[in-house]
Amino acid sequence: MDLDILDPKIQEFINLNIGTSVSKLALQKNPFPEVEWISILNQIVAKSKAKDKLPTWFSTSNIIYPTKVSVEQTSSEATAMYKASIVSGENLIDLTGGFGVDDFYFSKKIKNIVHCEINHDLSHIVKHNLDQLNNSFITCYCGDSYEILQKLDTKWDWIYIDPSRRSDTKGKVFMLKDCLPNVPENLDFYFENTNSILIKTAPILDISAGIDELKSIKAIHIVALENEVKELLWELNKDYQGSILIKTVNILKDRTETFDFNLDENQSQPSYSLPQKYLYEPNSAIMKSGGFDEVGLFYKLNKLHKHSHLYTSDELISFPGRVFEIENCFPYSKNEMKHFLENQKANVTTRNFSESVENIRKKWKIKEGGNSYCFFTTDENNSKIVLICNKIKL
Repeated sequence: MDLDILDPKIQEFINLNIGTSVSKLALQKNPFPEVEWISILNQIVAKSKAKDKLPTWFSTSNIIYPTKVSVEQTSSEATAMYKASIVSGENLIDLTGGFGVDDFYFSKKIKNIVHCEINHDLSHIVKHNLDQLNNSFITCYCGDSYEILQKLDTKWDWIYIDPSRRSDTKGKVFMLKDCLPNVPENLDFYFENTNSILIKTAPILDISAGIDELKSIKAIHIVALENEVKELLWELNKDYQGSILIKTVNILKDRTETFDFNLDENQSQPSYSLPQKYLYEPNSAIMKSGGFDEVGLFYKLNKLHKHSHLYTSDELISFPGRVFEIENCFPYSKNEMKHFLENQKANVTTRNFSESVENIRKKWKIKEGGNSYCFFTTDENNSKIVLICNKIKL
C-alpha cells in the first residue's frame, strides 16, 4: 500500500479523471514521478468502477482502491445491505474479507466483526479505508483464515465465506470444491466453530450442484440487482435437515421484488391456456431459481407452454417481473410477419423458440428499440406464435 497516493494533488488528479479513458492517459507523461504511473491509473479505473457500485467509498475522501479485479469481484453496497439483513447476533468472522464491503454492512447489524484476508496489501488497504469510514467495529487479520479460525478459538454466531472462483491450476472454476477455500472439505471444521454459515457464490454455479456439494442447507437466496443475478447466498445451519427455502430477490431502484418457495415441495400441476389479455415474464432471480410452476400457481396465472416460462391472465395483477398488455397475437408465418413486423422497430425476446433474436432481426429487418415488445414463443398447442405487447409499469 503506497500512502503517497493520498497526496492532495494526486487525489485531485484522480478525481478529475474519473471516467476518462485510461488507455489515453497511459500515453501521457506521469505528472507525479514520486508515485508509479500505473498505480495512479489503477486508482482512476477502480474508483470509476466504484462510482455506482460503492457510492459510500466513492464519496469518502482518502479511500485507497485495490486492483480493478478486486473492485469488480466485491459485492455492491445494495447486495451487501441485503446480506446484512440475513445475519444477527454478537459476532461474525469473514474468512475471505476482500475489499470489506460486506463486513462494513454486517457491522451495522453485528458489533464484533473479524475480517480475514490472506493478501497483505489488501488487508492493509481495508484497515486504512475503515479508518476513513469511521468504522471501529471491524478487526482486520492478515493470513490464512483456517489458521486464524483455529487461533481465535471462538464460538461465532456466523461464519461468512466468499470463496475465490479462480484456481492456479484450473483458471476460472465452477464447483465449490475447486474454489479457495475448499468449503465442502472444511465444512465440518467450520461447524465446530459456529452453528450458522453464509456462503456467497457466483450466479453461474448450478443450484443442484451446490446442493450436492454442501449439507445442512436451510435457505438459498438468489439475489439480482436491476434484474441481473449477481450472487447466490447459501444459508447453512448445523444439523438442519428440513426442506430448503428458495428466496428470490430482485433489487430495483424504487422497490425490491421477492418470491419464496420450498424446493421440491410443489405437488400441484400448473394450468395452461392460450394468450389472454396480459403477459408476465418472471424476473431473472425467479428464472435462475427454476420455480416456474411455483410462481404461476402462487399468482394464479396460466402458463403458455411447459417450457416457455411465460404466463398470462385476463385480470391485471402485480407480479415480480415484467408485465405487458398483449396488443396482438398471431402465428409465426411469412405472411403475418410481413404484415405486422417486417421493417419495424421493436424489442425482441424469444422464449422456447427455434430461432435466435439475432436471426429474427436479420430475417425480418426488425430494428432494435421503440415502445413495442415482441415475444416469439410456443403456445400450449406447440404452435410457434408472436405476441406484440405494450409494457405496463406497475
